[in-house]
Amino acid sequence: MIIVLLGAPGVGKGSYAKLLQDYMKVPHISTGDILRHAIEEKSELGERVKKYVSSGDLVPDEIMLEVVKERISKPDAKDGFILDGFPRTIPQAEGLKKLLASMGRKIDFIVNMVLDEETIVKRLSARRQCPSCGAIYNMLSNPPKDNENCDICGTKVIVRPDDEPETVRFRLKVYEEKTKPLIEYYQKEPGYITFDTSSPLEEGVKRLLKLLTG
Repeated sequence: MIIVLLGAPGVGKGSYAKLLQDYMKVPHISTGDILRHAIEEKSELGERVKKYVSSGDLVPDEIMLEVVKERISKPDAKDGFILDGFPRTIPQAEGLKKLLASMGRKIDFIVNMVLDEETIVKRLSARRQCPSCGAIYNMLSNPPKDNENCDICGTKVIVRPDDEPETVRFRLKVYEEKTKPLIEYYQKEPGYITFDTSSPLEEGVKRLLKLLTG
């Protein structure tokens, strides 16, 4: 089964994808991870990716599609995969459709994960990071043991600038403006689902699995 996950920062895509991967026995493919992996491999494709990433430019669609193709051609993805972070635009969505068709495959489900803005702001602004070792905590769901210092190295945890409430609101506004056309494009495709992620994670994953597997 091939699933594309869409959703704003903070809706829980990564958490859902990790559990879905375990239940469905297909890999969770995050575009951030596969770009990093391509760079680390130092392949010809990786060097092209690195050129854009290190200069702060967006990786062009045709290169992104090559990176995705390389990853989904691996043996662990033969029965399907969960794609997270791609596509982000209509040209990317069309490119992905063509790429899959050329491999004799197609998307089974597009899951648009939604959550109300205030809950997202509350979730993201509760995130804390250790400035020394990089460990991530959430004061609502996974706080440090003493609520203040990193469990691993003892450094005082901090709020990342990206997680300040006003920054979160701005990021959500940008996400909505940029992805609105993509959502409208996918709404016309078979297998499109809007899924609310406000329930507890385990319960939400079971509900989503029912929708995906009937």
